[in-house]
Amino acid sequence: MRLSSWLKDPPPACVFELSEAGIAAAATASLPEIAFHPLPPGVLSVSPLHDNVLMPDSLAAAVKAAAPPNGKRRAAALILPDNCVRVSVLDFDGFPADPKEQLPLVKFRIKKSVPFDVEAAAVSYWPQPSGGKKMDVVAAVAPLEIIARYEAPFRAAGLDPGLVTTSSLAMLHLYSGRELAVIAKLSGRVLSLIVADGATLKLVRCLELPRPSLADIAADLYPTFVFAEDQLSRKAQRLLLCGFGALAEEARSQFHAELDIPVDLIASRLGTPGEGNAGLLGYLQSHLEAA
Repeated sequence: MRLSSWLKDPPPACVFELSEAGIAAAATASLPEIAFHPLPPGVLSVSPLHDNVLMPDSLAAAVKAAAPPNGKRRAAALILPDNCVRVSVLDFDGFPADPKEQLPLVKFRIKKSVPFDVEAAAVSYWPQPSGGKKMDVVAAVAPLEIIARYEAPFRAAGLDPGLVTTSSLAMLHLYSGRELAVIAKLSGRVLSLIVADGATLKLVRCLELPRPSLADIAADLYPTFVFAEDQLSRKAQRLLLCGFGALAEEARSQFHAELDIPVDLIASRLGTPGEGNAGLLGYLQSHLEAA
């Protein structure tokens, strides 16, 4: 198992995205067909604090239906819900070049900010290029047991999850802007907020809302713009929305009026990114562009 967000290895045969609503699946073909297999309510309960798979038999049945026919074991990419992985952007005045020194330093920085034992967790990180000694490092961490429980039904179905990432991190392949932007991604009651300065991540937050209303979203979204201006000394120039569904047009109108910046929807040439497939579409688009 490897927790990662960038696609540096040869592409797997197929890719799956999990959410409480279901499993989105596709083969990494030149013109992939994307299928969605709904999950009954209560099969998954996404959290970094407890077992996410509450009905393993139901999940196994859905995975078996989504997986390609049995045969040789195949490599697969697994895209997990945002809220089971903690992603942080860590700022360092200096970051060592030796990977043996990097990982302990990353673990030391994040261990007090996550509600679980970092030593019993999968940790992945990647330094973001910068022009000076200072370095922003993106770190993703999740309890090993949670990752293993997500992987288990795929392994049983003859698939080897060689790459594991999160929906928001995979979705970022759909964004190619160069400006300072805020991205808001909604999946059920989970709101993921990202501040991106071109290709560099400056903030990643994942929040569980009381309810997925525009008022509750705005209560967390607007302070993110204040953070961006305070920390980066300039205002965000654009807001992008993903997974808002029926709320999308109302959200665009309200946020444009109140923030006075362009508000657009994240788009993909492979389909409409929603709350259950945005990561999968980002992964596939990146694969096709690299081919």
